[in-house]
Amino acid sequence: QAAIHQSCLSAGRDPSDVTLIPVTKFHGPELVADLVDLGVRRFAESRHPEARDKAAAFAERADLEWHFVGQIQTKKARQIAQYVDAVHSIDRGGLVDALSGVERAHPLRAFVQVNMTPDPARGGVQPTELEALVEQVLRTESLELQGLMCVAPLGGDPRAAFAELQALGQGIQSLAPSATSLSMGMSNDFADAIENGATHLRIGAAITGKRPDRT
Repeated sequence: QAAIHQSCLSAGRDPSDVTLIPVTKFHGPELVADLVDLGVRRFAESRHPEARDKAAAFAERADLEWHFVGQIQTKKARQIAQYVDAVHSIDRGGLVDALSGVERAHPLRAFVQVNMTPDPARGGVQPTELEALVEQVLRTESLELQGLMCVAPLGGDPRAAFAELQALGQGIQSLAPSATSLSMGMSNDFADAIENGATHLRIGAAITGKRPDRT
């Protein structure tokens, strides 16, 4: 939190405009409980069974938020929508269709993930197809568009990717003026993300440490 605060000041930004979401995948509910004791209320997961079980373990804590940040199989989408508050990885029309009929007390907060590489195997919609997907999300009553999400390309300059997402985010505001959020920035590049307008940081290892060995 101190590092995020300093990065915000260096970028001339208000630290209160940046939301930290610890990524707790591969770690047990004990770590989540420790973070809750420290005042953390938002958690990110990327694997459905693990995320489902953790959300169930803390079901009595109505003040906690669960964010899904991993790729979603279409057939698992409705199940995931039953226990999360936000999905950061909306990347195709078929996924939007799968989420369109989910009954919830409140709309599911949605981020459209943009692929910052030419590799179609990477998660995210290509920038040329972004507007059409944004329009589909906006037509879906069960979803509430928050903004965009990206993962910086491996081996590339994260600042270039983050600057591009910031520009794309400004571009979609003609369609969705309230969709101003940018989910970008992880343990090794969150300072660059903050410099380029990140509003939601998905930070794992810098908080949780190395993932535990699994046998």
